[in-house]
Amino acid sequence: MKILAIQSRMGVGDTVIFLPFIKALSKKFNSPISILVKENSKANQYLHQTSYIDKILILERDNNNKNRHGGFFGIFNLAKDLKKYKFDKIFIFNSSVRFNIIARMSGIPKIYQYPLLTKNKQHITEVPKKFLKANLDLDVDEDPEVQIDNESIFKTAQEFQINKNTTNILLGIGGSGPTKRVPAKIFLSVIEKISNIKNCRFFLATGKEIEEQEILNEILQSKFKNLCTRLDNLTISEILPLIKSCNVSICNDSSFSHLSSALGIKTITLMADTPLIYGNYSTKMFPIIPEGEKTVTHNTLGKEKIDPQKIFRKFIEIID
Repeated sequence: MKILAIQSRMGVGDTVIFLPFIKALSKKFNSPISILVKENSKANQYLHQTSYIDKILILERDNNNKNRHGGFFGIFNLAKDLKKYKFDKIFIFNSSVRFNIIARMSGIPKIYQYPLLTKNKQHITEVPKKFLKANLDLDVDEDPEVQIDNESIFKTAQEFQINKNTTNILLGIGGSGPTKRVPAKIFLSVIEKISNIKNCRFFLATGKEIEEQEILNEILQSKFKNLCTRLDNLTISEILPLIKSCNVSICNDSSFSHLSSALGIKTITLMADTPLIYGNYSTKMFPIIPEGEKTVTHNTLGKEKIDPQKIFRKFIEIID
C-alpha cells in the first residue's frame, strides 16, 4: 500500500514532532509512509535511515510564487508530481483547501484531512492526536523516533575518538532566532560546573549565523577549549551518529534539541522564547525556563535569565 502524509510546517522541530503520527500510520497499515515536507525541514538529512519512512518528497513552495509548487500553477505542478506515485491514501495534517484540491487532482482514492478552514491556533500535538483518533481510532502517545544504523555510530565513534569512560555531552548552542540563543557565559558556567565533577567532553552544535559563531568562538577561546569539539562544519547527517554516542544533550530550542531527543538521548532544553510544548513534548526532554517565569512562550525574551545552576542540577539528576 502506498501512503502519503503531508506535513507542511516549517523547520526540523515541527517535522520531528509529527514523527509519532507518521509511525502510527506505518504500524496501522503495515507499510512505510512517504512524506511531503518543506525543504527547510531538512528531512533528507535525518530520516533517510528511519524504517517507517518511505519516500521523502519536497514541497517546493514558500513566499515565492515562482517556486514549482507555489502560486496558482503550482497546484497543477504538485498534483502532477504526486500522481505518478499512485498513492492509495493521503493524510493531510493541514486544513488547507489547496491541498485537498491537489489530492483530488492527483487521483488519490482515499483522503484524510484536518477539518477544512480551521487553521488558526491549532495545537501542534493535540490536533493530530484527535485527527487520527477520529479517523482511524488510533491512540498516539509515543516519543518521536529517528533511527540510525550501528555501523555509522561505530565509525563516527572511531573518527572522533569517543571514549565510553568519558561523559560525552552535546551542547546545542545555536538556534533559529537570536532570542532563542542563550549567551555563551551561561554555557561556560555549565561547562565549568560539570567538568569539576566529571571527566567530560563537549560537542558544540550550531549553525553559521554570525551570532551563533560568536557564541561558538567565545566558548572555544575560553579555558575549556580543550574539552570542546566544534561541529559547525558538519552536516546534520554527519552529526547524528555523534549525537547518538553522547550521554546527554543540553540545547537551546534548536534542531539539535529535537534530533537528540528523537535519537533517544536525554535532552535538557533551554526554553527562552518559544512555547513550552517545543521543549517538553518528549519524555526525553527536560525543560529549563527563565528565572521568574511560570511558563514560556513567544516574546518571553528570557535567554539572559536561564540559570546555569538549574541546568547543572538537572544534569546531575538525569545523568545518574
